[in-house]
Amino acid sequence: MNMNASASQGCGSAHCACSGQLQIVPASINGVALHEPGQALDADTLRERAWAELLRQRAVHLGRLPRVNVLVAPELGAAEQQAIEAMTDDEVRAPEPTDEECRRYYEANKPHFIVGQALHVRHILFAVTPGVNVHALTQRAEAALLDLVRKDVPAGRFEQLAAELSNCPSSAQGGDLGWVSPEDCAPELANELFYQTDSRWGMGVHPRLVHTRFGLHIIEVLGRRKGTLPAYEEVATGIRQRLQHQSRATALRQYMRLLVGQARVEGIELEGADSPLVQ
Repeated sequence: MNMNASASQGCGSAHCACSGQLQIVPASINGVALHEPGQALDADTLRERAWAELLRQRAVHLGRLPRVNVLVAPELGAAEQQAIEAMTDDEVRAPEPTDEECRRYYEANKPHFIVGQALHVRHILFAVTPGVNVHALTQRAEAALLDLVRKDVPAGRFEQLAAELSNCPSSAQGGDLGWVSPEDCAPELANELFYQTDSRWGMGVHPRLVHTRFGLHIIEVLGRRKGTLPAYEEVATGIRQRLQHQSRATALRQYMRLLVGQARVEGIELEGADSPLVQ
């Protein structure tokens, strides 16, 4: 059983009916339990309750929420959530990105700003499903890839292997996916095809397998639309907003780590910090 709550074997008495039974001891923040005794929560739910209780207690400490005597962390209503949001807006200060930082981001991520780019691709998908032997699947995919990158590969071989091996419905069309843009692809595939420094490897079969959440892909490019790169001034506002969001997220993570470092946390692992909040 994988739980973030601590556990004990009964009350310790050999004569008690609970002897030998697993007792779930609630995780807690500063002595306030995150769930009822005996209640088992999955790790994500327990962690969310811990963050919420840390913020609630901070709001109470600052006088933004009324002080109440509770044994178990209460569920936050709309009013409490609004008070906590106002508190974090006041307490979490994120630096504003400079124009120089925005320009550096633009220069380092130009492929992400290209508009109108697209590839005509076909693929062979070797799906990774529960229970599949990934090692054997990878060997089969690599063997098919080697077959397709040979200089003397016969015409129609890609379509044939797609029909025989691909776990994608496109196998009925020889693996043809048509024209796709970065927005049409899984993030891993978009990153491989459009955003890597060696992504513009041209037409033909991709020389390596592409790994995505769906499995292993053999990719062939049949056509390319290069698209156009907007000037910095055209995308500057969006870049600034993106960097502001990233800066805010970083400051919020540090703020939560600080709250964890100041609290008595029991029965759950949370990353904390002993240093003051970096402004």
